[in-house]
Amino acid sequence: MATLHFVLPGDPATRTGGFIYDNRIIDGLRAHGLEVAVHSLPDGFPAPAPATRARAAALFAGLPDGARVVVDGLALGVLPEELRAQAGRLDLIGLVHHPLAAESGLSSERQRALFESETAALALVSQVITTSRHTAEALAPYGVPAGRITAVPPGVDPAPLAPGSGGGALALLCVANLVPRKGHDLLLGALARLKDLDWRLTCAGSPARDPDWAGHLRRFCKERGLGDRVAFLGEIDDAELEDLYHGADLFVLASHYEGYGLVFPEATARGVPILATRTGGIPEAVPAEAAILVPPGDEAALTAALRRLLAEPAAYAELRTAARRAREDLRRWSDSAALFAGALGCGAAARAR
Repeated sequence: MATLHFVLPGDPATRTGGFIYDNRIIDGLRAHGLEVAVHSLPDGFPAPAPATRARAAALFAGLPDGARVVVDGLALGVLPEELRAQAGRLDLIGLVHHPLAAESGLSSERQRALFESETAALALVSQVITTSRHTAEALAPYGVPAGRITAVPPGVDPAPLAPGSGGGALALLCVANLVPRKGHDLLLGALARLKDLDWRLTCAGSPARDPDWAGHLRRFCKERGLGDRVAFLGEIDDAELEDLYHGADLFVLASHYEGYGLVFPEATARGVPILATRTGGIPEAVPAEAAILVPPGDEAALTAALRRLLAEPAAYAELRTAARRAREDLRRWSDSAALFAGALGCGAAARAR
């Protein structure tokens, strides 16, 4: 069987939802009997340095004629020229987590440039795999026919039921890199209005992608008197994250946009109820009965939902019970890998090996 090539936009060990998805799908495809070669480009996407562009061009040029090449969307969307030179002899497949222009905090000029670049790149691929139905639908303005798109949502590993904090202050957990799109400022703004209630917030996620924003969040906590109730842990490993889920009473994330959000099924797998925003692929990622979703960017609605869960034990208990029921019906990573293999037309071949 011919080798399937995966092109990743940086170090595969980077702890983001996109890289976790890529790695788990690659592992799953190999478990299905496919031969997969992984090619990692230097970091810096979606704003690659000239040397990185040259490296990408050389990589694509060095692949054999007819090779099937899955290119992660973070790189794909900004490499149309590098891909165009090889598109006639390679079978290019786009893996889109969410459109690049959907990132928060972009200038209108940058947003337009990313839209045009990604539109040009997507015109070169034979098919597109997205990580949610929402993202599949969001590609319509990019000129991608619906028949060329397959949605393959993430899976989740079975996990032990989280007992929670055991009483006292409600333990809130937010797992997300410190970038504007994740809405930490809205969450902290809401909590600053709820200092009369008993809670503590733990934020796990790297500050390295936007140090200025991370500094702004820390200053906000200090200025609003939240310093002793909010902990920023930075990037943590799997064991530390498991401990955080173990002691969490409520998972909170106020994203402005998510293509899907791996953290939501991870929380649900442990029976941790969720408060998040109704945007992008989040409604697909969370069981309706196990979560409260508020409009993105609406700090007042977020504050009201938090107040209800913090001040009304019965409301919180009802949501927690529903979350514990929902954990039994989640998609597994093996299911996602099988869907991905099927989208590539490799399912039957893999089973025959």
